[in-house]
Amino acid sequence: MIAASELRVGDCFKNGGEVLVVQKLEGTKTGRNMSVTKLRVKNLLSGVTADAAYRMSDTFEDVDLDTKKMNFQYNTGDTYNFMDNETYEQYEINKEDLGDAPNFIWEGMDVEIVFYEGKPVSVKLPILVDREVVYCEPGIKGDTSGRSMKHAKLDTGYEIMIPLFCEQGEWIRVDTRDGTYKERVKK
Repeated sequence: MIAASELRVGDCFKNGGEVLVVQKLEGTKTGRNMSVTKLRVKNLLSGVTADAAYRMSDTFEDVDLDTKKMNFQYNTGDTYNFMDNETYEQYEINKEDLGDAPNFIWEGMDVEIVFYEGKPVSVKLPILVDREVVYCEPGIKGDTSGRSMKHAKLDTGYEIMIPLFCEQGEWIRVDTRDGTYKERVKK
């Protein structure tokens, strides 16, 4: 059994006979009576994607999944191509099945592909990835009150908020679970 509070992107679970995979964590909401976690899930049997909210205490049945380490090769519009590192067999996954993963993967990156009944259904990314800032506005000197942030664009095309002291051409560490800046890294 898995609790709703433990669900992460790429996790699969059964809910009322439906097999669902988590594509995106929308966040949590603490209300007066209960806390809920909001998710974007895809039904593996019907292919329907929907937003769902579950109480943090809700539990679900685990689904047996296979994972294989694969290498991201290329994408052609809405299709992403991965190659098995051992057999060199290639698999295609639709962009909509990957959730937010296209924001953090690049050609040649090794990732874990999740299979359900022999069909690739999602990708498991490392928690932290290092990416280059290809565009950002210069920081304004003296604007350091609080945690001041600015917009930036990464080499994968993903837009993120970074601290004012980060500059174009620097490398940063990004949390793939929520797409937030963690720290600067030296490359």
